[in-house]
Amino acid sequence: MEKQTKEVIINQARLSIIEGDITKQSTDAIVNAANPGLMGGGGVDGAIHRAGGPAILEECQHIVAKQGRLPTGKAVITTGGKLKAKDVIHTVGPIWYGGTKNEADLLTSAYKESLKLAAENNLVSISFPSISTGAYGYPQAEASKMAVKAVASFLREQVTSIKEVVFVLFDSRTYDVYCSALEKMMAQQ
Repeated sequence: MEKQTKEVIINQARLSIIEGDITKQSTDAIVNAANPGLMGGGGVDGAIHRAGGPAILEECQHIVAKQGRLPTGKAVITTGGKLKAKDVIHTVGPIWYGGTKNEADLLTSAYKESLKLAAENNLVSISFPSISTGAYGYPQAEASKMAVKAVASFLREQVTSIKEVVFVLFDSRTYDVYCSALEKMMAQQ
């Protein structure tokens, strides 16, 4: 299923875009586009919970019991369970309301908080799905611009352990949208 890779170097870190299955990635962490209750669900969230096994859900339940539901734009970390990735970073992206409810800032925060948490845990590599573009309805073209911009600015601004960020996109249409967003951003540098 995985095909070509698009990649650029930003401040000594590699930013790549691939088409593939995020549950099969061997980066230190994969990011889960979670719901606030962290209990698994559909799309990427359900796939990660199924592939990783019950250890992920158990840690999520402990987190929610301790701190309550995860606010939109925030992130927490759990084990990767049976996944190749050692850790899963769960973040809640915004539901799309037409762009009138601070969605862009919340989506940017979801990416940056995930990266910050990875760096705090001295992780070297992290894989992201397309956050909020499934059931939450965020338009892919807009979401891809926010995602690429958030990751690139984090890599430029931070001294960090992170040396590799991969956008793992489930289908060729989404892959093409993210490649286009990356090309446009790099052309504006």
